[in-house]
Amino acid sequence: MNDTSNNDFTDEELKLISDTLSERFGKSVETQLADIELPVDKGERELTPCPAVYWEEKDCHFILAKTADNKFFSQFFYDDREQFVTEKPFYDDLHSCVVTLLQVQVDHELKKSGLLDKAS
Repeated sequence: MNDTSNNDFTDEELKLISDTLSERFGKSVETQLADIELPVDKGERELTPCPAVYWEEKDCHFILAKTADNKFFSQFFYDDREQFVTEKPFYDDLHSCVVTLLQVQVDHELKKSGLLDKAS
């Protein structure tokens, strides 16, 4: 089993996440550090503990996990039945991971409200 639990987020990574969220939402967003388990190797079913950052905004929950040095996973969800990930399973750039996650969530909200053509 791969153990990434010692691969915590650096202060610089946490600041980047915080700054990106503040820019997106126009205010400071409270985040929490968490530990989650993910299948981090392609084709593996085994779950690996990973450090994560969690936040909520407008009834949406976000998770951003660090699966290795410079390897990140993200998802957002509303409840157990509505969970979403980006098209790319892992990112090697934290900023791209956060920005893409936020954009996919905005696009989802716009589609849900009918403001974005569902075919685009």
